[in-house]
Amino acid sequence: MKVIILAGGLPSTLIEEDEKMPKPMAEVGGRPLLWHIMKQYSSYGFRDFMVCTGYKGEVIKDYFMNFYIYQSDITVDLQTNEVEIHRKQTEDWKVSVIDTGLNSTVVQRLYQMRDYIDKEPVLATYGDCLSNIDISEMVRQHKESRAIATFALAHPTGRNEILSLNEDGSYEGVKAAGNNEDAWVNACSMVLEPGAFRYFDPYFPSQAANLMERVAQEETVQTYRHHGFWSPVETIRDKTWLETLWEQGRAPWKVWEG
Repeated sequence: MKVIILAGGLPSTLIEEDEKMPKPMAEVGGRPLLWHIMKQYSSYGFRDFMVCTGYKGEVIKDYFMNFYIYQSDITVDLQTNEVEIHRKQTEDWKVSVIDTGLNSTVVQRLYQMRDYIDKEPVLATYGDCLSNIDISEMVRQHKESRAIATFALAHPTGRNEILSLNEDGSYEGVKAAGNNEDAWVNACSMVLEPGAFRYFDPYFPSQAANLMERVAQEETVQTYRHHGFWSPVETIRDKTWLETLWEQGRAPWKVWEG
């Protein structure tokens, strides 16, 4: 099953350098958010990634083009331009980096991926959220439900739209803001059947920008309720907190070994 990572948003406000970078390239523990997300998914056996880029997509392309070099210790002979690798380290990932447009919405980026999914269900996630969602369990529940789409939900962090669910976990819409143990928000990870992509067509008769809203207008949308760690990385404060967790060896999203 392929994994779509939405990494095409506007410049990051998490990096204070003069030249802004794509938010998924903001680093936690010396590695981009994008790397942390891919490590999570690959730990569950999902290693075929499609990264949707927009703003400064060339930065993400360069990162993966030189991934082997970035991961390893090297010696460069500046006269001959020969490179010696001392500590070889890489990942068993296949990564496609696809330019989906500078100003595209999430819906538009996903629609552009319809020709890359081989008529099979896919996973999709945002490039600026870290979590310890059990991806395999989410996929298992999705297959059992036979829904056209399953969206992971988490408890709100205080800045999110609260979602209304019925007793079997199907999505019913957005309700008034709140923050309690019964409140759920979109955790930015999902499983999509090929048929879901038609609802992302720009000519589909809907004004809803919300992915769940567009699909739920005509189909039953299932949800996977995640009770563990989830954090959107929206502010420098968020990033600093995650850095602290990583440095202390308490990063809940680190579900992989090593």
